[in-house]
Amino acid sequence: MSIDLTVMYAAHDAFRRDLERLGKAAADGTAFTPSVRSGWANFTHQLHIHHTAEDSDLWPRVLRAVEGRPADIALLAEMEAEHARLDPRLDAVDRALTTGSAELPALVHALAGTLDDHLAHEEARALPLIQEVLTPEDWGAFTGRIRRTQGLRGAAVFVPWIVDGIAPADRAAFLGALPPPVRVLNRLFWEPGYRRRGLWGS
Repeated sequence: MSIDLTVMYAAHDAFRRDLERLGKAAADGTAFTPSVRSGWANFTHQLHIHHTAEDSDLWPRVLRAVEGRPADIALLAEMEAEHARLDPRLDAVDRALTTGSAELPALVHALAGTLDDHLAHEEARALPLIQEVLTPEDWGAFTGRIRRTQGLRGAAVFVPWIVDGIAPADRAAFLGALPPPVRVLNRLFWEPGYRRRGLWGS
């Protein structure tokens, strides 16, 4: 049985979208507004949860499954190293937003390049490996870690964050991968609440 990676790909797209928004805000001089700062705070929160769960609950499961396969073991080490390379770039953008630095556009560009390279590498190499060696139960344990970390309050932001500005077909695919009660909560409560927050000036 294959693993449904819909939510993983949707999260990756949301990370790319948010950095594109930050890049535009940095270019047009609106990056230091409260709405953009709130959007950035949510982006870094979501990325931290995502990468922490990968490092603690996903890559170790894959590592156990590829014992004796040096190339795959090396790939997992690359995934963790790429996570570590993101940290100083995230810190640099955060400092620039805090201080109003004129270097912000260049720093956002560098962060976006580093993150996009990592996500593209993960999608090209690590996600196919996950499909090959993990079971749906393994994947469920990883996604369960994220759900426990997020909790209901976190889910109330995560779900509408993912579908913020998403193409209709992608929105339908993502929401279709969620349990029906979650879709109802999102439609009635979570998305309206998310829109009221006005992240990124939306």
